[in-house]
Amino acid sequence: MITGIDYPVAWAAIIAFAVLAYVVLDGFDLGIGILFPCFNPGPERDQAMNCVAPVWDGNETWLVMGGGGLLAAFPLAYAIILSAMYPLVIAMLLGLVFRGVAFEFRWRDAGHRPVWDAAFTMGSVIAALAQGTMLGAILQGINVERGAYAGGPLDWLTPFSLLTGVALTAGYALLGATWLVGKTGDRLQQHARRLAIRAAAATLAALVAVSAATPFLHFDYWRNWFVMPNVLLAAQVPLLVAVVAVLLFRGLRQGAHWLPFLAALALFLLGFAGLGISLFPYIVPRAVTIQAAAAPLESLRFMFSGAIFIVPVILAYTGWSYWVFRGKVDAHGYHH
Repeated sequence: MITGIDYPVAWAAIIAFAVLAYVVLDGFDLGIGILFPCFNPGPERDQAMNCVAPVWDGNETWLVMGGGGLLAAFPLAYAIILSAMYPLVIAMLLGLVFRGVAFEFRWRDAGHRPVWDAAFTMGSVIAALAQGTMLGAILQGINVERGAYAGGPLDWLTPFSLLTGVALTAGYALLGATWLVGKTGDRLQQHARRLAIRAAAATLAALVAVSAATPFLHFDYWRNWFVMPNVLLAAQVPLLVAVVAVLLFRGLRQGAHWLPFLAALALFLLGFAGLGISLFPYIVPRAVTIQAAAAPLESLRFMFSGAIFIVPVILAYTGWSYWVFRGKVDAHGYHH
């Protein structure tokens, strides 16, 4: 047992890290699926898919860890959030299933490759929209009474949640395009660079719209962002977003290979930091705090002992797999 640790907050940080890792790692292969219709059928699409073929399956490890960690460490929050989001969760899972099946079968069933390409795109778009809409639905608040979800089946469907769904989809497209800029060369790289500029503009516009709307959802959000002394910390986020946006567009226009992808990752990290500023200390906004939703302390301590071992192991084999398949990918799928 490790003393001096606030275990509910520690577990909230672990789950937040798992969710962020999933978003940035699975985000770029979802983004490639979203952009797939923009690529020419044949070698260009094959090259784009080969850029994620060695790693895409392992990226979803973090989704399992985030969901499983929420169930184990914060069962009350898990029950409330899933009860409010069942249609979106089902849509996300079906989208991921469609995408995974299409990913494998397009190589083995060449006669129906256009069908599998369409399924790959459809699954990616549905999964991204569902994830973004869930984020917006959580931010706008969930109707909770006596520790249980008390809303209707479509409470999640609002203009704000749809806006966040579109924003995350655009962000995934940016990650996918910038990943291709770093992993490919010649014609596909130039095509991806043009797509990345458009996706970057759409992502930043959506980020500004979501950021402008969020403080008006609840006074708690307004206080976290604009009341002293919170504003001294919160103000750094939009300033850093502006700096990263300049680096992103400069890298895309000046022919940089990996700077655009790193800048896109930084945008997601800053967006995640802004989300944390808005939500803390709640896990279900304005209804359930991190402390109130936590499992018994003995359970959190026991699971924490395992988490501090398994998370570095996952990071190690994930990093090793990316290292093995580093370098550029040509039209035949070879890494150089």
